[in-house]
Amino acid sequence: MTSPSVNRTSRQILVCDDEPHLREMVAEYLSERGYAVTEAPNAAEMSKLFETFQPNLIILDVNMPGTDGLTALRELRATSTVPVIMLTAASEVVDRIVGLEMGADDYVGKPVDLRELEARIKAALRRQAFSDNEQQHKDRQAGTVQFGPCRLDLDGAKLFGADGDEIAITAMEFSLLRVFAENRGRVLNRDQLLEQAHDKGWEPFDRSIDLRISRLRRKIEINPTKPETIRTVRGIGYVFD
Repeated sequence: MTSPSVNRTSRQILVCDDEPHLREMVAEYLSERGYAVTEAPNAAEMSKLFETFQPNLIILDVNMPGTDGLTALRELRATSTVPVIMLTAASEVVDRIVGLEMGADDYVGKPVDLRELEARIKAALRRQAFSDNEQQHKDRQAGTVQFGPCRLDLDGAKLFGADGDEIAITAMEFSLLRVFAENRGRVLNRDQLLEQAHDKGWEPFDRSIDLRISRLRRKIEINPTKPETIRTVRGIGYVFD
């Protein structure tokens, strides 16, 4: 298994399958082609890894002990649009249809043809990149960024709730939201956040950023105790996903 910290410039792939031989085969093949691969033997482990290791794409088996792949996909889609390629047996046509309807981006039948899998990974990543660029272009044109149910007006330095009412924020809170908007999907440590937000009052090892983000979460998160918009990356910092 390749550590998430290795080769940060690579596309990050998370492979979830209960068959060790298949996981190892896929991981070895993709690693040789420049991908950084992490393996999960079940859906529970995949969920844990997803919180700390932000993959660009997930390869997910349908039939697994415990939580099956379709249930794991449904839970994942409640909070994430990360591309997912399902692995299904050749005869599981119904699973393929259900998976696509539930938000899977593609599927590959077992036994896995590694060249086909790689081609579908590339296609899914291209579609995701195009979608991300299109959304960011729309945000720039409108001068707004969506933060969960809230909308940040970059030009007016105002935050609006889902009901359209303005939510009071401080100048520092706006600066932090702006920094997150400019670094969508990038993990930022505390020093980077404070430096880019141009807060000159911080000291080395100052943890006040944690308090400020906690206050922000109470304003923009549906459930501040389980943040989904600005997430903590243990041992590193925060990410706006």
